[in-house]
Amino acid sequence: MPYVRRGARRYGSDCTDDTTSQAYARVRLDPVVGAAIADAYVAAPVRDERAYPAYAAFCRETVRQYHFLVGRVEFGGLGVAVRIVDTDPYADVASMVDDVRQRRLKVWASAASGNPHPYLSDGENDMFRAVHDVFGHAATGRGFDRHGEEAAWVKHRTMYSPLARRALATETRGQNCARIFRYGGDHFPEQKAVLLPRSFSDPRSAWVARADVGPAAPR
Repeated sequence: MPYVRRGARRYGSDCTDDTTSQAYARVRLDPVVGAAIADAYVAAPVRDERAYPAYAAFCRETVRQYHFLVGRVEFGGLGVAVRIVDTDPYADVASMVDDVRQRRLKVWASAASGNPHPYLSDGENDMFRAVHDVFGHAATGRGFDRHGEEAAWVKHRTMYSPLARRALATETRGQNCARIFRYGGDHFPEQKAVLLPRSFSDPRSAWVARADVGPAAPR
């Protein structure tokens, strides 16, 4: 998705990303790390006021990214038309990428999930789902399995400030690892506004397969 990758690179003077698409294709989530993240998320309270500064930054930056995503091309935006729908719109990442290629995107409404966020409004949560689908998944071409979610987190974090990245790790790595490792992949965990241990926000904890060993991933 070249226009998305170019847009992500030029978004914000402090957001540089020299990682190649081939490297994102090799990102994997180690199951030991994933299980530890899942345990930390499940054990955390629903909200922690110490997380609020990070969530405030995360919210501001997400809204800014959303306006960049939907802004008119002639004014520097990406011109993606976002539509909020009541059911899960995509069976796989290929279907979503096909839409994004045509500068359109459907987002499953947060209000329809029955799982409200303790800090973000439904509208803000919908904005995050939109920007993460585009700047995380479409920008890397990776899917919604645990390895694809890991690659999307590694990519999308480059567009957030260091403070906001702490909240992003909870919203992506925390929720996805809990869903996959503690709820069998078919139950979305309760949303929380907390900070996971700082090490779980560090991209060095992601595993990148060597280019010469093929697509095999840790199980």
